[in-house]
Amino acid sequence: MTQSLQNGFTLDNHYLRDLKGPVPVPTQYAPSLGVHRGSCPVEPHKDQEIKKHRSAQAAPLLGSCRVQTPAPMDVQMCQSIQPCHADHQGDLSAGQLLKWMDTIACLAAERHAGMACVTLSMDDIQFEETGRVGQVMTIKSKVNRAFTTSMEVGIRVSVQDVREHVERLVCVAYSTFVGKPAGPQKVLLRPVEDLCSAEEQLQHSLASERRRLRLYNEQTFSTLMIVERSQNKIDSLLRSNIELVLPPHANHHGNTFGGQIMAWMENAATVAASRLCGCFPSLRSVDMFRFRGPSSVGDRLVFKAVVNNTFNNSIEVGVRVEAYNCEEWTANKPRHINSAFLIYQLANTPGDVPAFPQVTYTTQDGERRYLSAIVRKRIRMARKHILSCKEEAPLSVPWDKSNQVYLGYNNVAALTVLAGKQDWEASSISDRVAVYVHEEVELLCVQVQMEVMTSALHAFTLLADLTLRPLWDNHYLSCEEVERADEEETVYHIKCPPINGGKSRDFVFLLSKRQPCKDGDPYVVALRSVTVTTVPPVEGFLRSEAKCAGFLIHSLGLNSCKVCYYNQVTSGVLPYVAGNLAGWSKSMEETASACTTFLERDLITTLY
Repeated sequence: MTQSLQNGFTLDNHYLRDLKGPVPVPTQYAPSLGVHRGSCPVEPHKDQEIKKHRSAQAAPLLGSCRVQTPAPMDVQMCQSIQPCHADHQGDLSAGQLLKWMDTIACLAAERHAGMACVTLSMDDIQFEETGRVGQVMTIKSKVNRAFTTSMEVGIRVSVQDVREHVERLVCVAYSTFVGKPAGPQKVLLRPVEDLCSAEEQLQHSLASERRRLRLYNEQTFSTLMIVERSQNKIDSLLRSNIELVLPPHANHHGNTFGGQIMAWMENAATVAASRLCGCFPSLRSVDMFRFRGPSSVGDRLVFKAVVNNTFNNSIEVGVRVEAYNCEEWTANKPRHINSAFLIYQLANTPGDVPAFPQVTYTTQDGERRYLSAIVRKRIRMARKHILSCKEEAPLSVPWDKSNQVYLGYNNVAALTVLAGKQDWEASSISDRVAVYVHEEVELLCVQVQMEVMTSALHAFTLLADLTLRPLWDNHYLSCEEVERADEEETVYHIKCPPINGGKSRDFVFLLSKRQPCKDGDPYVVALRSVTVTTVPPVEGFLRSEAKCAGFLIHSLGLNSCKVCYYNQVTSGVLPYVAGNLAGWSKSMEETASACTTFLERDLITTLY
């Protein structure tokens, strides 16, 4: 059932079907005198009877956490995109969309808490596309999970062309809210229970994981968000503008709307990004929107936007918001109230490869922001793939010895194609080990380059024998040969240890090895998952799959070579590389160093 609100808002919940009047709220927020049904006061002689009836309905909301509570309620807004909402190109302004998103999320949070709420942060904002003038924008929000004093609100934005009658996803985001306390104590929130659909249960679980990742990186985020106040440390790319908070910009408490601040921040960031690239880039995502304090009517808000770094196809702009009242403005003592990082991309045009000008730093603070942008990009990438809940189709192919030529060819060809991809970005580089990452829409690949002081043939011989890998790779508990088709194709069963408290995993790999056909070609050791009837799932191990992995070994001389390891990351492989992607682990570098030591040490042992 749907309850209509003003300005196009609706509340969807089947719990409203038995209520004749307003939705009951906890008694501490109800008026102390009289009860109202709709807009008409209740007669005094019926007051006690209705109070008793309402108390019975509200009882589940006031009990302990083990008492059943209503399911989360959707808050929805449908808005026609008018010319006043669009930019000069006719696209919906990202700032306007952020204002709508903040408003609808706040309504959902206040509906759950039964009181005014305050936005703490907005994370994981991903823009898939934008809206145009004349289209209808639909924004839905729901409380995914309530923790002790905070709650996560999920926001989904879609757009529909009135002529096509097809909805397209525009944006997904997650906001964190807390109840606005009347005193120094924090407001305790009731949990979200009685989840009806599988989607609600999934988001309820993912909310905890998103919160865990956010808190896990809290110390890193705090370090990266430090901004020097010394003006001589600000680079020339900094752009500042000032806004005066007027009554239309504030809520009934006198505090500035969070959405309005977000819109102003987006404007400042867009100016900084467009000045660098000489055109109008598109906002693709927003990271680490942090609301550190309030501002009020009459405050002057100073928005400082600066380009932190540019990458192959994106640019990061950091925005800092400082607030001044009249006294603070005179004394030049600002209050840091907001920070965010906005990521832009150039619009793809046929035949053109989008590229941003390279930037560098000229000050100590510029160096900090330059390096911090690289770390944040790694964290965003890891968080995106860790929290991805899309189910993969089976990746293993049935192993058949009679078809080994076809399977072996595909195995080697897939590794060759993976190695030939462009736009590998450096993740970490040391003297003899370098880690690179390649990311597309739904594809994540890693590459590890090692310089080894041994011959390419010797390295190929050792790496092609997968039973030796547990000697140098801590991610391999054991490796057993299952079937040898010939000298080039072999099937192995690998068992791997648990990682980060998860389950132990096992893989069944087809290894295909090839020697160079001509000078300059590399040695190839290709791996992919296959299904073998003689190796059923093992109790205590989670059967996982790898789509494409392996080594390319390039000869650099008589006793030197470059070993390149590639892996197209799947859900089964992700737990073993997630720490490296986010920057809190060096396991890939450590494994590569162990591999280099093993190859070189084994050569010395052979010689003597």
